Amino acid sequence: MNGTDWGTLTVNLAACAATAAAVLLATFAVAVPRGLHRIVDIAWGLAFSAVAAVTWLLSADRGDDGRRLLVAAATIVWGLRLAGHIARRSRGHGEDPRYTALLGKAPGNRTLYALRTVYLGQAALVWLISLPVQMASYSSAPLGPLAFCGIAVWALGLTFEAVGDRQLARFKEDPAHRGRIMDQGLWAWTRHPNYFGDSLVWWGLYLLACTAWQPALAVLISPVLMTLLLTVGSGKRLLEKHMADRPGYPAYAARTSGFLPRPPRRNAPRSGR
Repeated sequence: MNGTDWGTLTVNLAACAATAAAVLLATFAVAVPRGLHRIVDIAWGLAFSAVAAVTWLLSADRGDDGRRLLVAAATIVWGLRLAGHIARRSRGHGEDPRYTALLGKAPGNRTLYALRTVYLGQAALVWLISLPVQMASYSSAPLGPLAFCGIAVWALGLTFEAVGDRQLARFKEDPAHRGRIMDQGLWAWTRHPNYFGDSLVWWGLYLLACTAWQPALAVLISPVLMTLLLTVGSGKRLLEKHMADRPGYPAYAARTSGFLPRPPRRNAPRSGR
């Protein structure tokens, strides 16, 4: 026995699917009149926070209180920070080119296509990726070394993500950097410190759910899927495609790791100053 209350966990899974859908549908209702679908990126973190809060409430007296509180707090802190960062970054900007390109190829009604592919699609991803948060909350196993290892991985990931975002924001605030490639701080070690940190966050949360082999296997899809989304899905791949023709980017890419941090390659060409 792994100490998981599978019966009530099933109810939680349904409640969290409804919660994720409600957050994304509310975002859809706000975005459509404005014609600004980039708002959905803010809802991504908010939806995870909402799922974590609902899970914490529903799992009362069902799982270990320390694990429940830890996983809920870790998810909510990550989700709210991400939502706040994206909201600040997108203030005053128009539509994201990714959504313009996607919806420009819509077969039929553009709004319904956005609802299906962007909003309901993201709601499904939130539910699927949040499985470790839900699973961990229903385990009666006390916190052990693996759980504390998970928190350490989560903390490293959150730090990497937050510091990388802040470094890039400060770089862009300086008018002297207009048109230049950010290659300082963490960005000298990886082209995507924010995506790398994001991936670590979810591997850390996954470890919190690993109380036995059954739950560990059941929710492995979560960190794997998040990592794939960040590297070959809508994250790194699309961003690098957008950046490829920018002056100095090929040289930056030649000396800097694409994902896993490492020292810059020596003797590689440097971006123009």
